[in-house]
Amino acid sequence: MKEEERHKRAEEDALLVKRAIGGDEKAFKALIRRYKNPVAQIVYKLVRDRSQIDDLTQEVFIKAFQHLNDFDYQHQFASWLFKITNNHCIDYIRKRKLKVYSMSDQIQTDEGEIEHEIPDSTYEPDLNMLREQKSKLIRTAIDSLPKKYREVIVLRHQDELSYEEIADKTGLPVNTIKVQLFRAREMMYKYLKDKIGHY
Repeated sequence: MKEEERHKRAEEDALLVKRAIGGDEKAFKALIRRYKNPVAQIVYKLVRDRSQIDDLTQEVFIKAFQHLNDFDYQHQFASWLFKITNNHCIDYIRKRKLKVYSMSDQIQTDEGEIEHEIPDSTYEPDLNMLREQKSKLIRTAIDSLPKKYREVIVLRHQDELSYEEIADKTGLPVNTIKVQLFRAREMMYKYLKDKIGHY
């Protein structure tokens, strides 16, 4: 992608972020459409497990949505999102003690090579308050789910169980668990979308 095109896309992304923070669901969906494939590419190259691509990609966008207010407009949204992707995958790898893809290697996507080192934005005390509010909002979103969806979300993301472990615990088939997790995340997204404008 040429530098001029990158600059134009960065400006478009920044506008979409502002609209999404203001509660525009279509704006965030536009960002997802734009970056779903690049994020999935990064997830696969880091985790090397095709069965986890969809889940981890979806989790990355939920995390990005949760932290939109932390976005620093001095940086490109793509770089910020890819940093979230890297960190989320590293957390996943560490928790499961998987073989780590060398972070010194460049990862090539349609957006170009990913830069791993991105300067942190200036510390602002208000950000901690915002993060705490968002954490509470996430917990409330989980509590709002029907019992069967709440159970699998908690087992997967709080207890950090594998699909197989959840299946053993609940007696449900693995495919059913995957479907329930997908639907639970969709319901959480809708709940957060309705509330995000207040934070």
